[in-house]
Amino acid sequence: MAEVVKDTDLRRLLSVLDASRSADAAEGLPATILERARDLVPCDSISLVELDPARQSTSLCQSLPALPEEDPEDDRRFWHHYWHCAPCCYPDRSGDLLSITTISDFYTRRQFHNTGMYADYLGPGGVEAEVMVCLSAPPGCSRRLVFFRGHGPDFDGRDRLLLALLRPHLNEAYQELSRRRRAVPGLTSRQWELLRLLASGHSNAEIARELVVSTHTIRKHLENIFARLGVTSRTAAVAKAFPSPPY
Repeated sequence: MAEVVKDTDLRRLLSVLDASRSADAAEGLPATILERARDLVPCDSISLVELDPARQSTSLCQSLPALPEEDPEDDRRFWHHYWHCAPCCYPDRSGDLLSITTISDFYTRRQFHNTGMYADYLGPGGVEAEVMVCLSAPPGCSRRLVFFRGHGPDFDGRDRLLLALLRPHLNEAYQELSRRRRAVPGLTSRQWELLRLLASGHSNAEIARELVVSTHTIRKHLENIFARLGVTSRTAAVAKAFPSPPY
């Protein structure tokens, strides 16, 4: 049966997209995006993690609510069971980064409870269900947004559909934040918004209409952006602001 997306779902989805366009963060994703994603797909906690499965290391673990610093023994348990836990290693083994996956895609509840990952790591943490969204990452790295629930209903088709719609926008938001952090610090959110429109080929008049300002204001914004970036043309500004896409 086809899943029905309600008006309230779409409003929450748009709220996440709005946050992705304007928020900033020193690393990972802004807390506002995680908060609104958690409102879109209700869960007990949400985590953005970046893993190096070959080296069995974690370079980023950003969670809402914030988690206490992980005990090294917990980290050891996680990696000890990682390659034996089908939901965890599925993206690495398959190369499939597009599917939205849940634990129940791989195990019944009883089978899951019999895994080492549940017995030693997830179960003691109160995790009974999770849904995972993979984002683009450099070779050897696995970047995932994971929603966790304890006792209660599993994630369903509605959750998968909304996360499938959200995924490309999260991917774009992450990469744009990476560009900002790597290449051009110091630009305002408004200046980045203008630069995105500039990079899409919009004229000053089109940008003015989009941002609901005058063309004079756009020219002043461009002058400030050029000065900040140390360039003298639209082409050079776009090239400096959006270098070769980072992961």
